[in-house]
Amino acid sequence: MSSAAIIAIAVAVIVVLAAVVLLTAARKSDVRGAGALSRETKRRDRDADIDLPAAPSGKAVERAAVEARSTALVPVESSPPSIWIPPDREEIGVSRRQFLNRATVTLMSAGLASFAAAGFVAFLWPTAAPVFGGKVNVGKLNDILSSIRSNGGFFYSSSARSYVTVYPAEALPKAKSVKEYAPLMPGLEAGVGAMYQKCPHLGCRVPECKSSQWFECPCHGSQYNRVGEKKAGPAPRGMDRFAVTVSASGDVIIDTSTVFAGAPIGTNTTGQEAEGPHCITGGGGSH
Repeated sequence: MSSAAIIAIAVAVIVVLAAVVLLTAARKSDVRGAGALSRETKRRDRDADIDLPAAPSGKAVERAAVEARSTALVPVESSPPSIWIPPDREEIGVSRRQFLNRATVTLMSAGLASFAAAGFVAFLWPTAAPVFGGKVNVGKLNDILSSIRSNGGFFYSSSARSYVTVYPAEALPKAKSVKEYAPLMPGLEAGVGAMYQKCPHLGCRVPECKSSQWFECPCHGSQYNRVGEKKAGPAPRGMDRFAVTVSASGDVIIDTSTVFAGAPIGTNTTGQEAEGPHCITGGGGSH
């Protein structure tokens, strides 16, 4: 073998040994070259990845935030319960029916209040008009006598609810002997008497009868002469009367505040008999 071959073999052996030494040194120093990681470093990184939790994704973070907002409980401070106040119906609104009902009640209340006020004022306010229950001026004596002559012996006053007739002067002596006529004498002496329109039997209105010149009750047939003395029927007495006065100026005043009972059955101061046919047939015959 030549020396050149031996030298070549020796060089090759040296190169191989050098490579082995370099490899062994590289393993021990964990040098893999620029930017390479050693096994120990990779092992430590794997251990760190096991210990640390994996980072959540973006969707997981958003979902967790929504769940936290919707399910989180907010602590409430303790406070006393508040008092319930009913809502104002005016603020809620008024229905058509409620409006009509309220309008009806309001109008009725206003009408009743006005009526009551008018009645109260009328009750307290004195009136100059003649009213039944007090002294009623029925007119001048001469006018009344003229009306009696033209109307067949009778004069009716609706305000006094009475009839006025002529009382003959020749009957005054007999009238003074009847005690029921005592409070009526001023009017009788003035020539007139006033009879209440109600029948003393049951209170029917007694009209005059032009033909007989009597008062004849249409209810039960009681009859009275022109000055109200009973002539027939079931009435217990003559027609009730009012006191009459004639003022200095000739006004005839009928005092309707007091009703005087009529003369008893059998009283006949004027002697007047029926002057014509009866309007009503008297019941019970003549008394």
